[in-house]
Amino acid sequence: MTTVPLSPARKAPTAPTAPSTPEGSAVPAAPVPPPTPATAPRHGGAPTPGHGGTPAPGDALSVWPASTVEEPHGRLLVGGVPLAEIAEGHGTPAYVLDEAEVRERCRTYRNAFPDAEIHYAAKAFLCRALVHWVEEEGLGLDVCSAGELELAVTTGFPAERILLHGNAKSPQDLGTALRLGVGRIVIDTPAEIARIAAAVGSGGHQKVMVRVTPGISAGGHRKIRTGSDDQKFGLSLRDGHAQHAIARVLDQPQLELTGIHCHLGSQITDVKPYLVAVRRLVGLMARVRDTHGVTLPELDLGGGHGIAHRPGEPALDLTTLARKVRAELAESCAAAGLPVPRLVIEPGRAVTGPAGVAVYRVLAVKRTPGRTFVAVDGGMSDNPRPALYGVRYAPRLIGRHSLAGPERVTVVGRHCEAGDILAEDVPLPADTHPGDLLAVPVAGAYHLSMASSYNLVGRPPVVAVRDGRARLLVRRETLEDLRARDVGL
Repeated sequence: MTTVPLSPARKAPTAPTAPSTPEGSAVPAAPVPPPTPATAPRHGGAPTPGHGGTPAPGDALSVWPASTVEEPHGRLLVGGVPLAEIAEGHGTPAYVLDEAEVRERCRTYRNAFPDAEIHYAAKAFLCRALVHWVEEEGLGLDVCSAGELELAVTTGFPAERILLHGNAKSPQDLGTALRLGVGRIVIDTPAEIARIAAAVGSGGHQKVMVRVTPGISAGGHRKIRTGSDDQKFGLSLRDGHAQHAIARVLDQPQLELTGIHCHLGSQITDVKPYLVAVRRLVGLMARVRDTHGVTLPELDLGGGHGIAHRPGEPALDLTTLARKVRAELAESCAAAGLPVPRLVIEPGRAVTGPAGVAVYRVLAVKRTPGRTFVAVDGGMSDNPRPALYGVRYAPRLIGRHSLAGPERVTVVGRHCEAGDILAEDVPLPADTHPGDLLAVPVAGAYHLSMASSYNLVGRPPVVAVRDGRARLLVRRETLEDLRARDVGL
């Protein structure tokens, strides 16, 4: 069987847009047509027609969008658009998002889990255009706030295909969800049960799930592990809080418990934790049936699927995950005498992360004893992940070809923090100088969604590329924007 890793290398060409479907219906896999001139270039494949370029050798671009092509003289194109032209036209820093890559990754999930509901995790990155792409590819959404929910629904996304998450939902979050008719609310704390029931009212109805912590530690960093009992999310399976919450939900006639939810963490590259979670959650579902006479129809395994940020790093193999999860779910349900529930999967980073590229301009190069710093015009305000989680990236010189040998450097941001480091101990040409452009791949998730205006530096724009065209999705945050919020004297 051919595996489909969650790294962006060598995927099939983009298929036609699929129509959206109502909640609860299976989404058929979209057919994949043969290559066309607009979609043919892939890593290791033919040059882009009309551009005269050749792909980079080996796996140098293995973590870049599949449309990436390197031309002579150092020009790098994504989606048929030179990154240097985007820098000139939109300024730097700038984020570039490959629309075809996002859509293809949505289809990859639908093909791997044809009988499951796939909900894109909006917290990874959300804008109006992305809402449209996700809907057109037949995915649902999961959101964590009234802001994400309002953006999606006012853009036209069906509220019934949205799940609302959050360990501490505000009254505004819950009120907005009920007003807009959100599909399910994922209960994360016992206090929410009475609050939601009261807000729904005696004549109302709301579908809910209960988030369970199954006692599994998984994830790329301790700060993004959410399946164990010692963190803020969910209700513990081990100490009985999950079972107690389920009983309370079932006692509320206006609440319909559709299933169990769990999310183990982020950047998980091993299939085994998901299989353990399936066994434990099916066991819980069997206890619910035996105790309450209720067979729950849904099981949500969350997301957290790991991707590679640098060539050679591991990534979760989606084909293996889908095959083994389906087999484990069928086996566990058969052993418990349960029908197989409908599976729900919530990828975020694995959909948009590899589709994004950050473009920076070098402002300064400083050589100190034993270390060279290359400072760029962005940093932790647009990408706090290296400072928060120690994530390592592979920046690349673009816009010109250098004959200089490589030098190990530390790429740093412009902010007043010693920890404002974007990439440490990475090779760049020894003649890298102010004015050069650097591009950082795998920048489409948890960069702008976590961005700030630290030092009153405005957040960068987002530019979509596809078939040789670029269009602005999110404009740059200006100094006028920042001043307009300051209303006091």
